[in-house]
Amino acid sequence: MDGNARFTSVECEQSGRKWSIVLRLIRSVVEEPEFTEVIQNVTVPAGRSVRLACSVKNLGSYKVAWMHFEQSAILTVHNHVITRNPRVSVTHDKHRTWFLHISDVREEDRGRYMCQINTVTAKTQFGYLHVVVPPSIDDSLSSSDVIVREGANVTLTCRANGSPKPTIKWKRDDNSKISISKGYTVSEWEGEVLEMARISRLDMGAYLCIASNGVPPTVSKRVKVSVDFPPMLWIPHQLVGAPLYYNVTLECFTEAHPTSLNYWTRDDGHMIHESPKYHMENSVGLPAYKTHMRLLIRHIVSEDYGTYKCVAKNPRGESDGTIRLYTSSPPTTTPDPRALTQPPPSKPPGRDSPSTDKGTKYQSNMNEIDKGKQKPDEGGGKAHLNWVGGASQMKPPITDIKPGF
Repeated sequence: MDGNARFTSVECEQSGRKWSIVLRLIRSVVEEPEFTEVIQNVTVPAGRSVRLACSVKNLGSYKVAWMHFEQSAILTVHNHVITRNPRVSVTHDKHRTWFLHISDVREEDRGRYMCQINTVTAKTQFGYLHVVVPPSIDDSLSSSDVIVREGANVTLTCRANGSPKPTIKWKRDDNSKISISKGYTVSEWEGEVLEMARISRLDMGAYLCIASNGVPPTVSKRVKVSVDFPPMLWIPHQLVGAPLYYNVTLECFTEAHPTSLNYWTRDDGHMIHESPKYHMENSVGLPAYKTHMRLLIRHIVSEDYGTYKCVAKNPRGESDGTIRLYTSSPPTTTPDPRALTQPPPSKPPGRDSPSTDKGTKYQSNMNEIDKGKQKPDEGGGKAHLNWVGGASQMKPPITDIKPGF
């Protein structure tokens, strides 16, 4: 017999006679609603729109509701939006598939969403909405440009937000090595905190904090590290010889940060200024804390011989070095006509007299000095390559002066 039919018996009595009638009551078969597909888990970047689908059959007069499980919030029931969140809406496909729409998705929308059918024993199923957020660097919790003294320890910090949690890497802007401690350098450093011990001028420059979590775009922050130190001087030629009426160039090399004030003086302390007699030139090197100082002395006369001093000053200190200019014999070979364009005058001009600047730029080798007229210096007659910085001097091995023009 049909398992969906019910049977009953009824007794009837008429004129003292009894009979029984079996009535077959048939009720219509009603199938309960059920889900036809699982709710797919969805991953969506913040700011986008998303749609969750709940498919059912045999819904009949029952209704479908959407809820945010973590927030214990009823979002929609049937065609009606219950939540006050204006970003939420609901649609359906002929009552077979019910779509929950969320626009401008935010991090707080993350979690489990429940689709429920209001049968006597409610039927439910879940789908998960995963919201990913690209990384962003929190400037309020991250390091800005720093200025430190040479030899100090430096700590740089970089904090980033995002979902998943971003990873932080540090690199130098010029791709050079990062010096973590003495003898320990790396191409890049992973972690929110970068610590560098006993920083030196070689560590000066821009450092990049790079945050990434697999959600584009990757972001970075540039932190400039400035290392301050007092000036140091390097004098390649402390003794320079040149004949009368020639031009000569004196040179000093400096290192300083902040950038130093560089100038030249004579042995009497008077500062040398730009004039027809003198031309000064400062060339910035690489790295930028290096400077090449040049002093051109035109048309040398006897008054020009003596001691010259190059001076470098910055807020961290001061340093100076001396160069002695002495007379030497003219070169025995014929000068290059491109360098010497006219013979020396019969009468030398004064120190500040106008000059045509057509003499020869000349620096002698020690071997060209007239040995009978040479006065030995404190270094035994040889020039030194000297580093001069603050109260101390660092002297590399003694080296003979090389000729230069």
